[in-house]
Amino acid sequence: MVDQNNELLEGERIIYQTKLHWVLFLGPAMLIILGGLWVPAKGLPAIVLVAIGLAWGILSYRKYFNSYIHVTNKKVIICASSLMRRPYKIPLTDITYADYNQPSLGAFLNFGKITIIHGRQYKSVFRMVSSPADLVTAVREQVAVTPKNV
Repeated sequence: MVDQNNELLEGERIIYQTKLHWVLFLGPAMLIILGGLWVPAKGLPAIVLVAIGLAWGILSYRKYFNSYIHVTNKKVIICASSLMRRPYKIPLTDITYADYNQPSLGAFLNFGKITIIHGRQYKSVFRMVSSPADLVTAVREQVAVTPKNV
């Protein structure tokens, strides 16, 4: 695991942090359970379904445990990928819009999708984020108190 504090500049501190939500495991779990129940009736196709569920579960596990989202007093750092460990670093001065969306299940389990528009043209969307309302509130508060470089 990468040390997340080495990405901070001098005088920079973490204001809020979260990660992806455990709901990432629901899809793979459903495939594994359904495939397991169908093995006596369907045979090989059900075993293939279980194998796909296991592969998806391994990728979800890696994505969940390697993810982090930090709001600092200077930028937003988001690392939410399973294959590439390149974090997105978005300066607060570039952020023009930050919002979240939660489906019904997301509102119940407290996960959702966040959207950040930065640089007046780039739109970054991250799904399955834990506590999206708190994250967006922290981003908006930090954007409001960050002086704009004119």
